[in-house]
Amino acid sequence: MKFKKLSLLALCLAVGFVSCKKDDESEVAVIPPRDRTEQQAADMDSLQVYLQSHYYNKAEVEAALPNVGINDIKIIEITGDETVPDGYESLETAVGAPIDTTYADIEYQYYVLKINQGGGYNSPTIADDIQILYEGFSLNDVVFDGKYYPDSNPLDLVSLIPGWRFVIPKYNTSESFSDNGDGTVSFSNSGVGVMFLPSGLAYFSNATGGIAAYSPLVFKFELLQMGQNDHDNDGVPSYLEGLTENTDEDTYADAYGYLYPRYDYLDSDDDGDGVLTKNEITLRKVTGLTVEEVKMEPLDNDEVLLNYIGKNSDGQFVGTILKLYDSNGDGTPDYLDSEATTNRNE
Repeated sequence: MKFKKLSLLALCLAVGFVSCKKDDESEVAVIPPRDRTEQQAADMDSLQVYLQSHYYNKAEVEAALPNVGINDIKIIEITGDETVPDGYESLETAVGAPIDTTYADIEYQYYVLKINQGGGYNSPTIADDIQILYEGFSLNDVVFDGKYYPDSNPLDLVSLIPGWRFVIPKYNTSESFSDNGDGTVSFSNSGVGVMFLPSGLAYFSNATGGIAAYSPLVFKFELLQMGQNDHDNDGVPSYLEGLTENTDEDTYADAYGYLYPRYDYLDSDDDGDGVLTKNEITLRKVTGLTVEEVKMEPLDNDEVLLNYIGKNSDGQFVGTILKLYDSNGDGTPDYLDSEATTNRNE
């Protein structure tokens, strides 16, 4: 199964085709999506029933820390008059209160079982690439997909269901990794947890890959590594440009002629002034013996230290500082201000 981004635009287009004509001129009505607020309430009821009726192997998981993985987590359904055995814990108790968020202008809640924060010094943003192991299953405990071994193919959080963009950035990557010499890699102290998502933060009305529409879903996950994304290669990482910002209201057409917004994170000239964004900013590197030393680098008012910190061949930590010029002093950075057309590479 491929995780697909649930675009509101795509959803609107799908709903827009209200009927279609057959040869006999009869009409087939397309059922519109359910009300998101009503579906969220129903999904939360379903998730609460699931949490109340399942437990996990808490003692075994804690014994495996900090190198616990998704295969160490066992979620078991309570049957008959069974009580939660010693060394196990009810999911309802383990997850605690639901987490609040907003998506598609709707107030949502979801649950997370936090197993391990992860010992790395980087956490992905909503727009980054991630190396991750996972297992997804329904509230009937039917597994529909999983990735159990590391490989070289990252996942782009932009293309994943929205719930992942809320949960995964709360975790750190692995502390370290080692080559096993047999073509495999082992990771230590990864960010590990289990997310319990309502359908509105998953596939909502879209049935896909054996997953029914309006299905709340559960995912175990083990965050290994991340890579910072700059989808349009304009020098400004995608997480700083937002996934729905479209400063110059630019559009593009797909193969069928449908128009879509060219959001800033996909637009190399964000303000449409004819000067590429990469020519309206500057970047500089800063190094330190520790992550904290990099983070303590003095910044001007128009500078920002980017989220991702790497390491160079000398073992030093390396950060990148982005300078956002505001040449006319109007409070809007030049790369977002069509009135400021200074090309800093001229």
